[in-house]
Amino acid sequence: MARFVRKEESGITRDYVNLPEPKNDAQQPERGTAADETGRKLFKLVAVSFGLLCVLQAALNISLRLALFTKARYTNLTAETIELRKELLPFDRYFQEGWVYIRPSFYYISSSKKSWQESRDDCRNRGADLVIINSENEQDFTRKFELQYTWIGLSTGEDNNTWIWVDGSPLSKSYWGPGEPNDYLGTTSKNERCVEIRFFEERDSWNDRNCNDQNQWICEMKIAL
Repeated sequence: MARFVRKEESGITRDYVNLPEPKNDAQQPERGTAADETGRKLFKLVAVSFGLLCVLQAALNISLRLALFTKARYTNLTAETIELRKELLPFDRYFQEGWVYIRPSFYYISSSKKSWQESRDDCRNRGADLVIINSENEQDFTRKFELQYTWIGLSTGEDNNTWIWVDGSPLSKSYWGPGEPNDYLGTTSKNERCVEIRFFEERDSWNDRNCNDQNQWICEMKIAL
């Protein structure tokens, strides 16, 4: 709101002059507003920075623990490997001949093909025998060589009626493929009395087959350390 005053200058009355109305206290700008806002921003910045530092510290602690754990594990693994190599030193010639060691056995994978009996004779000449599969791990292991058909140490034996391993133990755990065995009693001319692994199938991959057919084979030699 404006107020009007009369001014007289040299005896002459001048027109009213429009003067601005003085502002009261309620209309005065609040003191300290800018300073308060700056303080709040600074506080938020400090809080965020502290939170980031806490996160970084936690991440650093986790990284250090993982590094120490990995180093310790690698050191132990290396020590175990060195110790195992010392224990296997007397069998070094088997490594040189191409045998693969998986505790507690050495395995030899043939590169040629023979009948089941000829394959077994070859294993025996090497101081071993056809592989006996006692577990899922061994079944999976023997299927890693990417061979199509491989003899294992399982047949019907002399009685032509019961599946037995080459060490004379009866079959307890089997991994027959779908529909197998389908001729182990010799009910057809094929007379499938020996067992092979088919590597292009799933874990259950055993198949009964004529013992005179030609296959590759796997020898197993157990050792005592």
